[in-house]
Amino acid sequence: MPNLVRCFAPICLYLCALPALEAATPPPPPPLPVKSYVLVDATSNQILAANNDTERVDPASLTKLMTSYVVFQALKDGKLKLDQKVKISEHAWRVGGAKSDGSTSFMDLGSEVAVSDLLQGMIVQSGNDATIALAEAVANSEDTFALVMNQYSTRLGLSGSHWTNASGLPDPAHYTTARDIAMLSSAIIREFPQYYRWYSQRSFTYHGIKQDNRNGLLERDPTVDGIKTGHTDAAGFCLAASAVRDGMRLVSVVMHAANQKAREDASEALLGYGFSFFETRRLYTANQRVGTSHVWKVTDPVAVVTHQEVWATAPRGDLARATAVLYLRKKLIAPLPAGEAVGRLRVTRDGTLVAEVPVYPQQAVAPSGLWRRMIDSVHLWFK
Repeated sequence: MPNLVRCFAPICLYLCALPALEAATPPPPPPLPVKSYVLVDATSNQILAANNDTERVDPASLTKLMTSYVVFQALKDGKLKLDQKVKISEHAWRVGGAKSDGSTSFMDLGSEVAVSDLLQGMIVQSGNDATIALAEAVANSEDTFALVMNQYSTRLGLSGSHWTNASGLPDPAHYTTARDIAMLSSAIIREFPQYYRWYSQRSFTYHGIKQDNRNGLLERDPTVDGIKTGHTDAAGFCLAASAVRDGMRLVSVVMHAANQKAREDASEALLGYGFSFFETRRLYTANQRVGTSHVWKVTDPVAVVTHQEVWATAPRGDLARATAVLYLRKKLIAPLPAGEAVGRLRVTRDGTLVAEVPVYPQQAVAPSGLWRRMIDSVHLWFK
């Protein structure tokens, strides 16, 4: 756990620093023959390496990650069920199947297919027909589904993305960034672990036709468990990949590689770089007490807690030098509900922010007796 500094912004109450420890500065990331890339820790959301990661690019079938997120939300909300049958429309069959660029699950026109099979067709086989069928099941039409995609995209903070279709067919108004794909991938892993398992599925057979997962890293590296490939002439070869080693999960995204091998080599190099030179630690557990605060009209100090786990990622050895600073509101006056943030906990390492979360009273705070309330009310007149 990092050393804690407690502040009533802007007044620092005390500071007690740990002895400085030497930590090796990691080398720069390896040169990669791709248009843009990013490497992030999926738990702390910290970027470990990046190049042109906010540049707008054609996402190709990485679009299906956004489609998956929306479908997973529909399952969570009860709007869809895994065993629910969906009819393959002419639009899904014609655009996503019969006239597909090769990304098809071979769904028959007019057939009824379970949502679970459609999801595997989309995730494992990258089938455009399965993808469009899911979009229509959620929003009745692919155009309306694209509007929903953009709504969720905004909610997730994917500021560099705009979606016009569910499958990733080329469109000048359809774009994303490497950073947004990494953020989206992390959200899927974090929010929908029960469905994320499909991204590591090696193959899916439908209609007697077996198709292998196009993510070759699943065979090359046993620590890799996803996520999604993409390819069009405009987008080149793209890959969002994720791996877990010693409890640390990283997500890499490479965009516009020259071929399938190049995208896998680049992804493997990025992941290896991150695992070799960085570490991720849990600094605080959820609901852990991180300090106390004076609250007006209350006799005793009030315990302050985090409502979530606090994780940080830094070069190996650097987290030993981390310092946590507790910034509390200057005037905290009872009553205070337990769900009201009273400040923020910021963790820095050598001046670099590595984690920041709101803090709350450990429990609802009621005012003390009449005498304490009267005294503090007088004091507050002069504040």
